[in-house]
Amino acid sequence: MKQLRTQVAIVGAGPAGLLLSHLLHRQGVESVVLERRTREYVERRVRAGLLEHTTVELLRQCGLADRLDREGMRHGGFELRVAGHRNRLDIAALTGHSTYVYGQQELVKDMIRAREEADGQLRFSVADVALDLAEDEGPSTVRCSMDGRPTEITCDFVAGCDGFHGISRQCLPPALLTAHERRYPSAWLGILAATPPTSGELVYAVHERGFALASMRTPEISRLYLQVGPGESLSDWPDERIWKELHARLAVDGETSLTEGRVLERSLVALRSYVAEPMQHGPLFLAGDAAHIVPPTAAKGLNLAVEDVHVLNEAFRSWYATGDRAALDGYSATRLPAVWEAEEFSDWMADLLHRPPDDDPYAARLQQARLDAVVNSHTVARQLAERYVGLSRQTSGREGGAWSWNQA
Repeated sequence: MKQLRTQVAIVGAGPAGLLLSHLLHRQGVESVVLERRTREYVERRVRAGLLEHTTVELLRQCGLADRLDREGMRHGGFELRVAGHRNRLDIAALTGHSTYVYGQQELVKDMIRAREEADGQLRFSVADVALDLAEDEGPSTVRCSMDGRPTEITCDFVAGCDGFHGISRQCLPPALLTAHERRYPSAWLGILAATPPTSGELVYAVHERGFALASMRTPEISRLYLQVGPGESLSDWPDERIWKELHARLAVDGETSLTEGRVLERSLVALRSYVAEPMQHGPLFLAGDAAHIVPPTAAKGLNLAVEDVHVLNEAFRSWYATGDRAALDGYSATRLPAVWEAEEFSDWMADLLHRPPDDDPYAARLQQARLDAVVNSHTVARQLAERYVGLSRQTSGREGGAWSWNQA
């Protein structure tokens, strides 16, 4: 059996695991990253693409934003289309900051390259991962199959960054774990299409037929979403029907600038929220989707994962520099308020944007009242902007009009 020794074993080579390994390396802490998927799969997996201001600043500070700054698309606002009318929220004017669109798969490529350049221990196609967690302050063991050989990795700590379906969270004692979950009465049908974006910024469309989102991954590739029923399947949605529905929901005054193109990928995802409490036990610490899931309406998932890792890295830095475990012991208590704030905002955005279930007229009127407040109130618009860009705990922004209108 192959034997390895490291300080932090990281399960999962998504953005959370790779970023944690990179940050630990910068302060001289050893880590091994274990990923059950192949490198090719991880680098091609299309996920989130909207980065908050604070996420981009952290990536810059730790040397991971060179290509992001060259190729990422800076967004100073977004469009909200309601009943065929175009409204724009000027995020930059309200907060002094912007968001960036840069595909998660591109960020993963940058992180993998950085770890390779630093001779980091990245292992892909790792099978049969099992955690033997120490009950006291002794070492823990990660057992797995690496390159077809049984392997044992002895470590001080384990970082579970292996997503919602990973093994890490399952290692929390059932009596300790409290799972909070909400399932929404909608799903998102998403396509990746070879067509230029319909707008220079994200477009959120509220329509009687259901919500639609026009996003992008590059100047040539668009990411487009439709709200559909939770019981529908991809076979219900041929390309012709998808494009027809996108045209209808994204229309302004009955017309859209959407150009149809070849559909490269398609997906169907039910909307849900999930929070695991606590996010740690003994030597095990959860980060990213292993600990929490948010509906995608506010694009908080990747940004929350980055925040988790930043806090966790600082806790490890304190431990290895001084032997003080206070920050590690307080990791879950530190992160959960921010997680729940993101959950609440994502839930609020879901209610704001999606067609109410069962055509409930009361819910529809509430939705309209909320939309009117966002569009007409500078205070409400600024609150939305601060939370959207990741500055919800600060008072920022400048006075003045937030919205520009183009109405018939």
